[in-house]
Amino acid sequence: MNFSRDAVIQAVGDGLLSFPVTDFDEQGRFDRDSYRQRLEWFVSHEVSAVFVAGGTGEFFNLTLDEFREIVTVAVETVGGKLPVIASAGLSVGVGQAYAKAAEEAGADGILLMPPYLTECPQDGLVEYARRICDSTSINVIYYNRGNGVLEAEAVQQLADACPNLIGLKDGKGDMQLLNKIVKTVGDRLVYVGGVPTAEIFAEAYLSIGVNTYSSAVFNFVPELAVTFYRALRNGDSATVKQITNDFFIPFVNLRDRRKGYAVSLIKEGASIIGRSAGRVRAPLVMPTEEERKQLEDLVRIAGQL
Repeated sequence: MNFSRDAVIQAVGDGLLSFPVTDFDEQGRFDRDSYRQRLEWFVSHEVSAVFVAGGTGEFFNLTLDEFREIVTVAVETVGGKLPVIASAGLSVGVGQAYAKAAEEAGADGILLMPPYLTECPQDGLVEYARRICDSTSINVIYYNRGNGVLEAEAVQQLADACPNLIGLKDGKGDMQLLNKIVKTVGDRLVYVGGVPTAEIFAEAYLSIGVNTYSSAVFNFVPELAVTFYRALRNGDSATVKQITNDFFIPFVNLRDRRKGYAVSLIKEGASIIGRSAGRVRAPLVMPTEEERKQLEDLVRIAGQL
């Protein structure tokens, strides 16, 4: 861990957050060299933290050994320039193992993913998260998404029980729920927007005090992602509206054609700009040739914007 708790909170709470895809070679194996080059390219841009092996990075498709190597490469490559946040989750035992691997590799924190599949009561979710938090000394950000959505009272309970819980990432897009959490828990936690293509929610997030979000499109249109974030924070509503109308709404329409495209289109976009990370792993699938052409058009539009 290269950064103090306060430094990680500051980085995660105010600045554009990057979530790199994970590089696979033609045989579908983790490609260390390609991934290292991607990370070097990422940190040359204006971002405040790097989240590796997250949702965009196909955490759900990685073995523990692959995960350990990915985090190690990331920590070495980023070299203390920015905080590196890895992931954990699936079950208590597996989540603890991933948290331990991330800590041993030098990560500054983990993004705690929802438990696998089963529907969960609130007290069960709190216990799931608490036990993983207690297993590690590094910072934890809880990902409020899928079958792991905590209500405001449960978030407060978890924050009271776990000193190393520093944040909550919203993956649901329920602004009423998120506003209740923000107002209930207050500045005890830092809050991050994290729905797929979070830029489409960015103005709503900002209105309730959520200053930052995860940008998946940064993987293939980083200049546009940074321009949009700057415009948002500077109150440049005209630029925000133009980029939203010309790029993000068409992109979301394309993304919503098929489940999993929130990741698959990002890998396709990386390929379009000459920074291929290989194909997604099953159960995800790559876009069709026609969809690739539509994404190429959006990349050109992004360059103009």
